[in-house]
Amino acid sequence: MNDIIIIGGGKGGVGKSMVSIGVIDMVRARGEAPLLIESDTSNPDVWKMYEKEMRAEPIDLDDANGWIDFINACDGYRDGPVIVNTAARNNRGVTDHAATLQAALDELARRVVTLWVINRQRDSLELLGEYMRDMPASQIHVVRNNYYGEPHKFELYNGSKLRTQVEEKGGKSVDFPDLADRVSDDLYSKRLSVDKAAKQLPLGNRAELTRWRQVVHATLGGVLYD
Repeated sequence: MNDIIIIGGGKGGVGKSMVSIGVIDMVRARGEAPLLIESDTSNPDVWKMYEKEMRAEPIDLDDANGWIDFINACDGYRDGPVIVNTAARNNRGVTDHAATLQAALDELARRVVTLWVINRQRDSLELLGEYMRDMPASQIHVVRNNYYGEPHKFELYNGSKLRTQVEEKGGKSVDFPDLADRVSDDLYSKRLSVDKAAKQLPLGNRAELTRWRQVVHATLGGVLYD
């Protein structure tokens, strides 16, 4: 698999970093060697967790130079997929510069897949609509972050025209499992990859991490490897 996997959401607090961690862990568990692009350069938590374990580069995707660096990084890395953890403000960068990426896709010979992470608020959907307009070359899947409630509580998305549009274009609507706060706090505060946490945390914490990991791998694997 050599896709460019963009984890988006367009705003802070929806859980993009947690989904990025799940994607990295799932892809590595399948024997892939991904490249991480960390575009949240002001708070690069995912990069700090994984910089010593895999190829990882912080790149600012707010301006044209960052998109050029991003494309060159994708072109120079052919060992596996590229995983992009986006910053909260990234929708503006996509609007202004996504055409640069789309112009390079034929030569890159990579497909763009976006996992769009939503909470239950309306602006998650409004930003998704903008992204679909600005990134037409991407296959888009919507990830309901169950930290914010069970799937049926995402009423604004579940009954929306946007969901119909996403699914008519082959996208899926999937649910990302909640991880107990004390365990996710361990990952972030101790800068642990999921692999390290699965070996170092107390037994109860590791058991919760294992449960979450199994659901994440099944859920995201069914999207990215289908």
